[in-house]
Order: sequence, then C-alpha cells, then structure tokens
Amino acid sequence: QGHLDIGLNAKGRGQAAAAAKGLKGQRFDLLYSSDLQRTRDTAAPLSEALVLPVHLEPGLRERHYGVFQGRTVAEVEQMDPEAHDRYHQRDPDFTFGDGESLKDFARRIENTVGRLARQHPGQRLLAIVHGGVLDTIYRRATGLDLRAPRDFLLPNAAFNWIEVKGDQWRVLTWADQQHLRGALDELA
Repeated sequence: QGHLDIGLNAKGRGQAAAAAKGLKGQRFDLLYSSDLQRTRDTAAPLSEALVLPVHLEPGLRERHYGVFQGRTVAEVEQMDPEAHDRYHQRDPDFTFGDGESLKDFARRIENTVGRLARQHPGQRLLAIVHGGVLDTIYRRATGLDLRAPRDFLLPNAAFNWIEVKGDQWRVLTWADQQHLRGALDELA
C-alpha cells in the first residue's frame, strides 16, 4: 500500500479496538501516528481509551513504493520481474522508479524516531506506525542489516516496545499479541 491513503477494514478496526483495550491503564505521555488514514483509524480508539490527543507525524509514513503501490506481489512480478527480484533481494538503492529507496526510507524513520526521542526525553511515547516502519526500527535496535532477510514477526496491531536513549535503541518486547487472542477469534 505504501503511501496510498486507505482506511482499515472491519478486521483492522477490530484489532484497533482490541489494542485500545489491551493498553487501557497503561501510562503514555504522548500518542503519535503516521498521517495516513489506516494508522489514524488505529489511533482513534487508542486516543479515546488513553485520553490522549493524536499527534500526526508524516515522518512515520510507510515506505513509498512508487509505481508498485496498489499492486499485489504477483502483479509486480508479472509487470517487472527484475524489479521484483531487486525488491525481494532488499536492494537498499532500489526506488521502484519514482518511490523511496530502502536506504532513504530507513534514514527517514531513524531520523524521525530519534527526533521524537530527543524532543521528549524521559517520556513514554505510543506510536501507531506501519509494518515497514517497524521493520526499520527492529533492524536499527538489533543491528540487523537492511539487506538481511527478515527473521522476525510483524503482525498487525501487535505491541512492540523499544527504548531509545541517545544513539542506543533496544527492543524490550516484540510482536506481543496477547491482547488480540480473543479478538482475533471473534473476527475470524
């Protein structure tokens, strides 16, 4: 989907409600969200449950996939097999024609997260973001190279806890889905 601005479907809204229920009672100082509709839809029940306004942050947007946005992986493979291979090989300089390279995307996410951490020292931030953003955060926090195959989960509406102190990023908990267990059964 990349920068395409679409909302959540019924399953996504259910997951967002379950996330809000799962975080109720937690203390956060600020709530940030990508400015795309699907993350704003996810942030809305969290904002209500936590009694926090949503601060929209365009720097937390998903990667821009250029001419491949809105297409399935199979369509991309059919349309341009070489580009499909470069994407799957995680070529850090590949831009999808007019999109964003993995290297530039990672730089944007690292700069945005670092800036937010510097602006709010000692505070607890909740950020509603996209899978590619989480991929970048995990890699930065664990030292996993951008080119390396993904060896970690990125489930929708999971809780991922990281700590950012200066240049040090650390994963505390990753892909926690306990809050979704009953909700996922109801949505199936």
